[in-house]
Amino acid sequence: MINIRKLENDLWESADLLRSGSNLTSYQYCMPVLGLIFLRYAYSRFKMVEAEILKGRPSRNGRVMPVEASDFAAKSALYLPKEAQYDYILNLPQDISSANLVNKDNHVMTSLGEVVNNAMSLIEDQSEQLVGVLPKSYADFSDEILSELLRIFNNSALDEIGGDIIGRIYEYFLNKFAKSIASDDGVFFTPKSLVKMIVNILEPKNGILFDPACGSGGMFIQSGDFVNAAGMNANSMMTFYGQEKVEYNAQLCLMNMAVHGLTGVIKSGDEANSFYSDAHNLDGRCDYVMANPPFNVDKVKAESCESAKRLPFDMPSVNKNKEVGNANYLWISYFYSYLNEKGRAGFVMASSATDSGGKDKDIRESLVKTGDVDAMISVGNNFFYTLSLPCSLWFFDKNKSNETKNKVLFIDARNYYTVVDRTLNEWSYWQLKNINAIVWLYRGEIDKYRALLDEYKVALASTKPFSEQIHEISQEINSLRAKAKEAVEAAQKREKKRVQEEYDARLAKFSEKLTTAREANWLYEKFKDGVYQDVLGLCKVAYTTKAAQGDDEGVSIEEKGWSLTPGAYVGVAPIEDDGVNFEERMIEIHRELLSLQAESNLLMDTISQNLKEMGL
Repeated sequence: MINIRKLENDLWESADLLRSGSNLTSYQYCMPVLGLIFLRYAYSRFKMVEAEILKGRPSRNGRVMPVEASDFAAKSALYLPKEAQYDYILNLPQDISSANLVNKDNHVMTSLGEVVNNAMSLIEDQSEQLVGVLPKSYADFSDEILSELLRIFNNSALDEIGGDIIGRIYEYFLNKFAKSIASDDGVFFTPKSLVKMIVNILEPKNGILFDPACGSGGMFIQSGDFVNAAGMNANSMMTFYGQEKVEYNAQLCLMNMAVHGLTGVIKSGDEANSFYSDAHNLDGRCDYVMANPPFNVDKVKAESCESAKRLPFDMPSVNKNKEVGNANYLWISYFYSYLNEKGRAGFVMASSATDSGGKDKDIRESLVKTGDVDAMISVGNNFFYTLSLPCSLWFFDKNKSNETKNKVLFIDARNYYTVVDRTLNEWSYWQLKNINAIVWLYRGEIDKYRALLDEYKVALASTKPFSEQIHEISQEINSLRAKAKEAVEAAQKREKKRVQEEYDARLAKFSEKLTTAREANWLYEKFKDGVYQDVLGLCKVAYTTKAAQGDDEGVSIEEKGWSLTPGAYVGVAPIEDDGVNFEERMIEIHRELLSLQAESNLLMDTISQNLKEMGL
């Protein structure tokens, strides 16, 4: 598991080095450091793919055939020439002049900064979309600073492939060192688990994917992983388009895509302001739209929006200054407008948007009546890396089945998550699967649900009922803890730490297994062998209108005043009886409180007396 906190601390150190060793502004130092992280991350992926290529590689005269750039292209990976490989640069002699190095243009290099600049140029030669994107200002730094930075980023944490690590690191930079770069409200890295949920529910297979607020490109990365995991080639099956107003974000997106071997067209700057511009002419053409747009943006020019069109449900409220005071429903309208006749959309949105009034409500009514709202998921606090605000995930599907056409699935997942630390929550691998499974059952995809149950059984290496496994694993953990205590007590002093660590490692494996069993049981208890049912406090299927509901039981969104807030539909789960008598427990608590107050008073008297005796 990646130690992101340690990595952040290293980045703090690196930023301090840059600040103290140069006169660069936050704009100037942010990108060079990110460039080094990119270089390290690219090298990590390069080595992983190289190892895959070399498996079963043909040989001639006893020598394995060397890898080539085309081999990496076939694996959707970025090829790195030797002079652009991190280890090569890291292990150069301290005195660069003594190495007699020349750059790609055959000019002699005399500094480490020139070497890094050359590496960036060589990488750009391997990827058309990176041309002019990578930083090449390293000659502005001393060899000593660059050497230290290279050492700092020679971190095994960056070897973990598959997540938008660069994006998370970038957000760290924005919020810790370069707040001026994030002057636009709402520029935040999208948490990996939210991105994965969107991708898993939309299930991209082929066609055009558009993110009109693409940031560091997390939607593209996860979609690429999803398609590749299905045995297809993401670059062959998908066409990626992005718009990003902040140019730094767009550069980072291109870097992130390149290291994952993905190609795409990303536009940035004024032409990429999605409020006023459809920069790729994608209105009505997209198979998939995914986004985490800035929330609650104000002062958006109404006339410019109307001129840009993409408003199938009319404009949101406009104030006396001819501005849209809250752009949430501009985004929502745009996302819907971009979809083709079979398109799907999934996006993150402020929780308030599910129940806002005025013209927002009118737009929401029109949207619901299309029948294309597929699912709504409430997300709890602390999912965002630097913010505690809750949010909602919205899903549109213009190709819903006849069974679900006039229905919407509501899931309240605010109380379903894994605590990472005091300020950060996420969905674990199994929790992502479980929420996804509810959507599968709603869509009638029972085979996917049952495949997940089989996956649980394989992971647990048992076909016993999940509840029974929970009991057995819990007993094993208790027994192992007792053995650990005895072993540590019996061990010699110098061996106690080692013995404890050995038992802790074994306990961690059992604990992980117990967590898996509990998640499996959580799902199975609710849906058994694969029949969707409403679960109080968790999920509810509602009809779009009273007419669609007819004489059937249930509830319609029209009855709820066109609210799309999951909590308004799923209700509150009953509190399980823990067997404790409330009145008796309150009496006990009162007695404990009185006892603690008495102890406190006695302590204060003692302190006062001691102060008097000291003459104070």
